[in-house]
Amino acid sequence: MSRPPRPDEVLPFVSLIMPVRNEGKFITECLDAVMGQDYPPDRLEVFIVDGMSTDSTPGIVRSYEGRQIPLRLLENPGKIVPKGMNVALAETKGEIIVRVDGHCKIAPDYVSRCVDHIRTDHVDGVGGPVRTMGGTGTARVIALAMSSPFGVGGSAFRTVTDRTMLADTVPFPAYTRSIIDRAGPYDEELVRNQDDEYNYRLRKLGARILLAADIRSEYYSRSSIGSLWRQYYQYGYWKVRVLQKHPRQMKMRQFVPAAFVASLAVALAAALWSVPGMDALLVIGGSYIAANLCAAFLTARRGSMADVPLLIVAFATLHISYGLGFLVGLVKFRGRWQDRSHARQSLSQPSP
Repeated sequence: MSRPPRPDEVLPFVSLIMPVRNEGKFITECLDAVMGQDYPPDRLEVFIVDGMSTDSTPGIVRSYEGRQIPLRLLENPGKIVPKGMNVALAETKGEIIVRVDGHCKIAPDYVSRCVDHIRTDHVDGVGGPVRTMGGTGTARVIALAMSSPFGVGGSAFRTVTDRTMLADTVPFPAYTRSIIDRAGPYDEELVRNQDDEYNYRLRKLGARILLAADIRSEYYSRSSIGSLWRQYYQYGYWKVRVLQKHPRQMKMRQFVPAAFVASLAVALAAALWSVPGMDALLVIGGSYIAANLCAAFLTARRGSMADVPLLIVAFATLHISYGLGFLVGLVKFRGRWQDRSHARQSLSQPSP
């Protein structure tokens, strides 16, 4: 453990939850990391919540049952993450709940450091900076783009690695049971952005969420431009529902991709009919191309200058897909600005 317990110290019981679906390519590494934690095995339980996978995921998970750390495989007929989290939360008995991802690999001391910070820093939730990895050449470049401030804006857990600070949200968080009981279940409407929404609800209750520099994890990025496009399109699309439910949760930077895509579309349409429209298109498009080129060259210094062309494409994919998704969401959810309801189920605990 990061800090050896005193002989008379009883450590908190921890429940670790991993919602997954079709993670056969990654889940062995993820489970090896989870089952290799240095936290006492008798103070830890693991729940893998499977969203009706059609690949090898369930079989791989079952091969880990019966080991020193208790592991249970649960079914998530709803398939999406918030439904899976609620299924597992109703089964857990931990004083601290840790949520990890089937696309991530946590450090051996991940759980113990989370517990240390919650106990010593008196916070309600904690996580650490994530190192984005790529298993292929394309995935590696996508990982570079997702770790760049130009690519993802001011997302602290992707770009800040050298200091501990309070944050709006953290990846793969550990929460106290008491704050989860107060906040209630995850919103089961949100296919994406459920963590942002949940952390905002926690902060409204006065919760303190810590980004701790010594808590480490690795996240495996999407392996193709097409899959990256789908991922960030959904982020933008579902962000509209988060905006409608929690207007104050939004940051100005989160509107920038949609504003860029909208202005580009208007300028393109105007360029077909007028010289001023063409001028506007050249200014907007030219400014973005220049910024993208500059960011790509600066980012490539962490890899290879040969990465520049794909970085340009990856940056454009991040920005345009998110912005387009947001604009489509505004149209799709246009009649729901007064609907701030949260689709959720009970988190009643099972009988002992």
